[in-house]
Amino acid sequence: MPRLFHRLAFSGATGATGDAVHGVLRHNARMNDHEARSRPIGVFDSGVGGLTVVKALREALPHEDLVYLGDTARLPYGTKSAVSISRYACQATVHLQKQGIKLLVVACNTASAVALEALRQQMRPLPVIGVVEPGAKAAVATGLGGAHLVLATEATVRLGAYHDAIKAQDAGADVRELACELLVSLAEEGWTDGAIATGIVTRYLQPIVDASYQPDCVILGCTHFPLLREVIAGVIGGGTVVVDSASTTAEFARHVLADAGLANASSAAGSLRLLATDGATRFSRVGGRFLGERLAASDIEIVDL
Repeated sequence: MPRLFHRLAFSGATGATGDAVHGVLRHNARMNDHEARSRPIGVFDSGVGGLTVVKALREALPHEDLVYLGDTARLPYGTKSAVSISRYACQATVHLQKQGIKLLVVACNTASAVALEALRQQMRPLPVIGVVEPGAKAAVATGLGGAHLVLATEATVRLGAYHDAIKAQDAGADVRELACELLVSLAEEGWTDGAIATGIVTRYLQPIVDASYQPDCVILGCTHFPLLREVIAGVIGGGTVVVDSASTTAEFARHVLADAGLANASSAAGSLRLLATDGATRFSRVGGRFLGERLAASDIEIVDL
């Protein structure tokens, strides 16, 4: 199979953290500083939704090289058993590990909820961060004992990952979770504003409004949902803070690299390498919406895990 390879240039626009930093420092001791800092960040998702995390990483860390892998041949992960999710995630991230990455970002909410500890063991001593913990931290930072509404997919709600992560940091928090599966399709179709998007978001949130529940914070617990942020904020109204787990994860990654002395010292624009396990044409069409720029099928490298 021919290799479809393309590099996209771009320009600028904690308990677990401590463990990650120490692991990187041990790893860094076995290579020179320049080599360690110039290695890419690996980002993994079951599909294209994690490209919202990539977009946030590009904004927060414009000089870092990134390599993204979407396991599009086996999505959605949410319908699979925990054993299968862990196996798929471990197989995919082995491929990223072989690319010489210095940090792994698990941009899949389901994999973050199910397989994060397994991936940390597998990738040791490299640091591994997921999207759930940074989102939960940002929610709790809006105020102790706050009311938090998590909008996510059915799988993420069923796993209760955000609920558990928030309650672990603030036992007095009022956490409610709402599955909004159809928002995934809206994001992938590009219907992220206008009457259709507003109507569907309103339908999902109507029970919350009818119950006179006014959350202090809404957490976008799916990597697709940042594309609908403005519509969601408009429907929920009031002074509600909207927490985007993509941007909070990017900020978390920035701190991990800085604390470990692994931020790329180059002033050049970083590069992006896009890998998928199937469907380069669909990946480019849908993924371009999440990344915020036009992609072609030739921009995607198809890999076999």
